[in-house]
Amino acid sequence: MEIFAKRLKELRTQEKISMKKLAIKIELTDAAISNYENNINEPTISNLKKIALFFDVSSDYLIGLTDELN
Repeated sequence: MEIFAKRLKELRTQEKISMKKLAIKIELTDAAISNYENNINEPTISNLKKIALFFDVSSDYLIGLTDELN
């Protein structure tokens, strides 16, 4: 999902957090974050939820159903 990859990277860079630090905070690997950002893999629903909660945005925003953050 290209929009998810783009939005995840934008949020992460806006927060000035590395892939590794994000991965630690949400209990994933930095390789998983890299694969999401490079549109190689898509997150599971539970991982999508972790990312949405961490960045305080809706999952609908992350997957492109809305342009509203919350």
